[in-house]
Amino acid sequence: MKDKIKLFENRKIRAIWDEEQEEWYFSIVDVVGVLTDSINPTDYLKKLRKRDELLGQYIGTNCPQIEMKTETGKNRKTLTANAKDLFRIIQSIPSPKAEPFKLWLAKVGSERMNETVDPELSINRAIQNYRRLGYSENWINQRIKSIEVRKALTDEWDKSGVQQGAEYAELTDLMSKTWSGMTTREYKKFKGLKKESLRDNMTNTELVLNMLAEVAATDISIERQPVNFSESAKVAAEGAKAAQVARKQIEKSTGKPAISPLNAHSGLMIGRGENKK
Repeated sequence: MKDKIKLFENRKIRAIWDEEQEEWYFSIVDVVGVLTDSINPTDYLKKLRKRDELLGQYIGTNCPQIEMKTETGKNRKTLTANAKDLFRIIQSIPSPKAEPFKLWLAKVGSERMNETVDPELSINRAIQNYRRLGYSENWINQRIKSIEVRKALTDEWDKSGVQQGAEYAELTDLMSKTWSGMTTREYKKFKGLKKESLRDNMTNTELVLNMLAEVAATDISIERQPVNFSESAKVAAEGAKAAQVARKQIEKSTGKPAISPLNAHSGLMIGRGENKK
C-alpha cells in the first residue's frame, strides 16, 4: 500500500492505494472533519456511530483499520473506508459539502484507474506538481528520469525475491552509504529534513550520482541475475561504487563537495535554479 495526501477544497485527507484491491482507502475521521468542519472530528464520529446504530455496525463490519501517518509523522492504526463505504457514511452526515465531495471522490478514483492504465498520466501529474512548487525545468527533467531509473531497479529487486518494505529500505541505505558516505537517515539529517522526500531535495549533481548508482546496479543485476537478498545486496553495493568513484572525481576536479546541505526550502533548485543561495 502507498500513502498519499488528497486535497478536497484545500483540506488534507489521508489515503492509501491498495495495489491488490486496486482501490483507495480514505481516513474516515479526515473525511468527517472536512464535511463537518468539526474541531474534534474523532469525537463527532464516535457520537455519530452511537446515534446511528446501523451505521456503527456497518463501519465495524466493513471499514478496516490501516496504519497511516499522523501529523507528527508517526504511524497509527486509522479507521478507513473505500469509496463505496464512504458513500454509505456520507449519507448519515448532514453537510452542504456532501454532494461536491461525492463528485470529488468519484474523480479521485477515476484518475487513479486512468494512471494505472496509462502511467504517462501519473508522470504528467508529477511534472505539474513540481512546476507548481517552483522547481526549475532542468531539475524536473532529472527528477522524472530518476523515477524511471528507480523503477527499473526495484523491478530487478522484485525478480530477485527482495521483499518490499524493510529489505527495500536496507538496500537503499546500503547504496546511499556506499556512494555518498551517509545512510538515507543521515543524508536527510544533513539536509535538515524530517518527513520530506530526500530525492525531492537533492541537487542536480546529487540526483545524477544517485541515478548512476541505481543504473549501474540495475545493469549488473540483469547480467548476474541474483536470486535472493544477499546476492542483490552485493550487486547494489557494486553499482553504488560506480557513483562513489564519480563523486570523488567530481570533488577532486571542482575542489568542493558534490553533496550539498541545501534543500528545496533553502532556495536550491527553486525558481532561478540550483545556484541560488
